Amino acid sequence: MTYGTTFTALRDGAGEVWPAYTEHAFVQGLGDGSLSRACFLHYLVQDYVFLVHFSRAWALAVTKADTVEEMRLAAGTVNGLINDEIALHIGLCAEAGISEEALFAAEERPENLAYTRYVLDAGHSGDFLDLLAALAPCVMGYGVIGETLSRTAGSDTYRDWINTYAGAEYQALCVDVGKLMDGAVARRLGDDPQTSPRWAALQKRFTTATRLEVGFWDMGLTP
Repeated sequence: MTYGTTFTALRDGAGEVWPAYTEHAFVQGLGDGSLSRACFLHYLVQDYVFLVHFSRAWALAVTKADTVEEMRLAAGTVNGLINDEIALHIGLCAEAGISEEALFAAEERPENLAYTRYVLDAGHSGDFLDLLAALAPCVMGYGVIGETLSRTAGSDTYRDWINTYAGAEYQALCVDVGKLMDGAVARRLGDDPQTSPRWAALQKRFTTATRLEVGFWDMGLTP
């Protein structure tokens, strides 16, 4: 599955930071079922908090957009986060006796705080491209992880989680975000964006956000 040329270039530019994220021990534990239930539930609670802020960041993208099409795609992503991803967390946590009220009131871990505020700051202090570069590792990374685990997972312990991100709906979201990035970059930086003076800064945004994703997985292993 390809998510566009801009994402591919930024992913490649992140070097070893990208596989450190998508092949993290937490991800391996999801695939082979060795991840403890305590770690998984701890992660789900923190990821619920993360998704609340992440939804706000995508809502900010609507105000940063230059075209109605950019606004439409950003708004559609907000809808997917709130009505699909957050709903998954609510359902899985409810099965473990954790209410939505408890999720919303959960104390935010420092790793979570660092990541979400970095993304929001990218949007508030930068422009649409800055925000997309900071948002992309989460959206596309989970698509890559879900698709990979759907083929390689040796356990069904976390199959519901895997299927959500491997499913057609989420994969279509990744493709749409990839098209959004390609169009936004071409509109602002031209047909050869990697020669633009801005490219290095966008790469730094993307790589930093990916590094913060690695920290989020590390946090998941330490409930």
